[in-house]
Amino acid sequence: MKKLSKIMLVAFIAILSTSCNDDDSSETSVDNSITGIASRNANLSILVQALGKAGLASTLQGSGQYTVFAPTNDAFNAFLDANGFDSLDDVPEATLKQILLNHVVNGKVLSTQLTTGYVKTLATYGTTTSNISMFINTSTAEGTKLFNGVANVATANIEASNGVVHVVDAVIGIPTVVDHAVANPNFSTLASLLTAQGLVPTLDGTASAPFTVFAPLNSAFDTATLNLYTGLNSDGKSAVLKYHVVAGANVLSTGIPTTPITTFETGLLNIAGTVITDEEGRNINIVLTDVQCGNGIIHAIDKVLLPNLPE
Repeated sequence: MKKLSKIMLVAFIAILSTSCNDDDSSETSVDNSITGIASRNANLSILVQALGKAGLASTLQGSGQYTVFAPTNDAFNAFLDANGFDSLDDVPEATLKQILLNHVVNGKVLSTQLTTGYVKTLATYGTTTSNISMFINTSTAEGTKLFNGVANVATANIEASNGVVHVVDAVIGIPTVVDHAVANPNFSTLASLLTAQGLVPTLDGTASAPFTVFAPLNSAFDTATLNLYTGLNSDGKSAVLKYHVVAGANVLSTGIPTTPITTFETGLLNIAGTVITDEEGRNINIVLTDVQCGNGIIHAIDKVLLPNLPE
């Protein structure tokens, strides 16, 4: 009888041990990566489908640390409608991949660590290694986080084993030069002047792209400069604005030539390091570089560039 009891005890311990092992196995098999967490969120099902189509599901399931701004299903549906796609299947895979990568930043950044300024996403310009820039604005009146002026955080800080997810209410498309000029309030004067002169469609498009834009900050438009500008006729105003643009070139700060540069206005700029000399012989400083857009690049400057103006 004692022998039978001992056998039963051993059998019970074996069963209990197996049960515990099964529990441990089920716990460790839970996928807490960014992809895994998104796949368990019904409101992110289109994102998960898109990651699979673009071949990025495994990337966001692997090692490394990422911050992902994850559009909701409603955000994806609005994006598809706005761009004339009947479904996700209609979006070219290469295009979809870059759009998705434009929602991913290297490193884990919690909402409390977001600051106003530019970050680089994992999307790239064309076939280059120049990463697309994203402007984050934490200074809005509503106190929300704005990404390129189009998306707000709906749910923040969903932590994953390989980073963090912030659910956003819009798809963040690849920004054009105009998109970035509009998104950053420091370029609001330039944006309004481009609009007034009808140059937005040009800089928003691809016909003369890529563009390298030397973009004056709002502070560059002091009273004297604005008085000079407003005194010009329409052709003169357009000439000044086009003088800030180089067409047909995406020139990174590391690749600015030392020889004179011909602008969209056909005038010349001379650049040495971070100092531009315009046709009026004035020196202008480049104060921010390499804001990469989908159709060009922006370098911010502290004064307005002036071409040779008629007497």
